[in-house]
Amino acid sequence: MKKLSLTKQLLYICILIIGIIFITLGIILPNELLPIYEENIYNKLKQPLSFIRTSDDVSNNNNDTDIAYIYQNSEVILVSKNIDDVVKNFDTDIINYTTHNYGKIVYKNRLYYYYNSSNNQSGSIISITNDKYINNQRKDTLYTIFLITGLSFTLCSLIIIVWSNSLVNDIKILKRKIKNIDNENFNLALNHEFEDEIYSLNESIEAMHEYLLNNESYKKQLYQNISHDFKTPIAVIKSYIEAAEDGIETNEDALKVIKEQTDKLENKVHSLLYLNKLNYLKEQENQLKARTNLAEVVATSVEKFKLIRPELTYKLDIDDKEMYRGTYDMWETIIDNLLNNFMRYAKKEIKITIKNQKIVLFNDGENIDKNIIDNIFTPYKKGLNGMFGLGLSIVKKTLELLNYSITVDNVKNGVNFIIK
Repeated sequence: MKKLSLTKQLLYICILIIGIIFITLGIILPNELLPIYEENIYNKLKQPLSFIRTSDDVSNNNNDTDIAYIYQNSEVILVSKNIDDVVKNFDTDIINYTTHNYGKIVYKNRLYYYYNSSNNQSGSIISITNDKYINNQRKDTLYTIFLITGLSFTLCSLIIIVWSNSLVNDIKILKRKIKNIDNENFNLALNHEFEDEIYSLNESIEAMHEYLLNNESYKKQLYQNISHDFKTPIAVIKSYIEAAEDGIETNEDALKVIKEQTDKLENKVHSLLYLNKLNYLKEQENQLKARTNLAEVVATSVEKFKLIRPELTYKLDIDDKEMYRGTYDMWETIIDNLLNNFMRYAKKEIKITIKNQKIVLFNDGENIDKNIIDNIFTPYKKGLNGMFGLGLSIVKKTLELLNYSITVDNVKNGVNFIIK
């Protein structure tokens, strides 16, 4: 079955199902219909008796070769001419078995049906037949089942062939679309009228195609921005080295600028390496299962950034008993990048609250435009003071790795970054 086409698989399944139905009906239905067959045969045995009144009627009757007649009174027993054709090895002792008005008897290993009619004028008349009628009825039933099954199979086969061909054509189109999913010339149309699994799959492929094209465009733009991001400090360093060599700048001033630009380069390299490291961390369950108390992480980070902007007020409200998923290094990266962002926008105050498995970082900078909030975690998107770098993107990706989310809310007198 593994190497068969979809059409053949469906046909074989159809054959199997219809075969099971045929066998089941062939066994069950004749037995279920047996009471009806027997009622019919008793009616068949009874009807002629209304026309047979005397022993002469019995002797001369030969209208129905399937039914024989036996006449009995106190003196004589007469039978119809076809008795030997109906009752195999006939003997008058069969009368002893016909004690009821009607019924079935087994006589000399064969089944017979009879109807006994008492005649007040001359005695009783018994009509009798063998099981040929019942067997014929069963054969007719089986033939009908076979005919219906055959027609059903033919109809089902035609439906399956038409439907599967349409389905296979759709699948072939989907296959070609998947093969060219990252191609800009991806324009194969699928004319599928029903909103079923094929339709959903096509929608998913279309969405994936759009995502890949956008992602490819995003990557190109990202590489260009990173390249520009690296070229700028390198160009500054080179120009100050040349200025120092030409005596335009003092060595002391040049070294100061070169150190600043070198620190920027180091931070950018560190960010890129960390982004690459995140893919590795996805497979490190021990680091994802680790638990960290954020009180020490926040205290250490705040002390570092106080050196950059000592004029700011730093307020901490931290439950030092709470533990959070992730390693110390991961949370240090998250807090450092958020505080580094706050350094650019905070006016007087930064507040960090950690309670009830919720982290809120506040700075009293200007409210952020909604359009900017939507892209705030996307690297190299335009922000209030230039473009966002890699920092906030690293924050979001790290938190997602730890199954946390981060949102940005404008509040009175500032902005909240909320992690939960």
